[in-house]
Amino acid sequence: MKTYSLNRSQWLFVFLAGLFVTNAVTAELISNKLIEIPLVFDVFGTEIGPFVTIVGILPWPVVFLLTDLLNEFYGYKAVKNLSWITAILIAYCFIIVGISMEIPAFEIEGSNLSDDEAYNKVFGQAQMVIVGSICAFLVSQLLDAFLFSWIKSKTGSRYIWLRSTGSTVFSQLIDSYIVLYIGFVLPGSLSFADFMSIAPTNYVLKLVIAILLTPLIYLGHYIIRKFVLNQKSEVR
Repeated sequence: MKTYSLNRSQWLFVFLAGLFVTNAVTAELISNKLIEIPLVFDVFGTEIGPFVTIVGILPWPVVFLLTDLLNEFYGYKAVKNLSWITAILIAYCFIIVGISMEIPAFEIEGSNLSDDEAYNKVFGQAQMVIVGSICAFLVSQLLDAFLFSWIKSKTGSRYIWLRSTGSTVFSQLIDSYIVLYIGFVLPGSLSFADFMSIAPTNYVLKLVIAILLTPLIYLGHYIIRKFVLNQKSEVR
């Protein structure tokens, strides 16, 4: 049987895609926990903060970075297909978790292994949260990839910061509101007032993170071109 070896570009895609899927699935698994960020700002005499957001925001900076790098080197179609595959894998993950919750735990007296109550409390996300997570992921990723590609078609290899931040401004606005509204507001787990407080915070945090990641995007671009693909970098 004939075997095929991968070149550097193909190995790079496998590596970046693997990181992308891992961080996206991880973000969805932990997204049902709310956390408080103890920051307080005084804006014209009005105290703003502390801020509440979902803990699933932690892996998203890596997803942002990988989305832009994949789009930069492999194009919109590759990111679009990878996003669909990732959404299917997220659904598969939740199905396996759901099945595992239906299997009774074998409890050993004195053991610190999780019993059914503890296990289900951690992994027992409501169905609407799962639906909201997958919908938000797909819509935001496809929009981000499209906008990134469209801006690149207008600017060429220049202004990575513009297409990276510009695509995030719109895609994460949709993501931040969809996942909370479908997953928490519709089932009644979150009031509309709380939703209007948490969603903007979630969005602003993602936007700030995306802006702060801009130097890493340039660094990743330089490393990939110079040391992996052996290409001359001509970006700014």
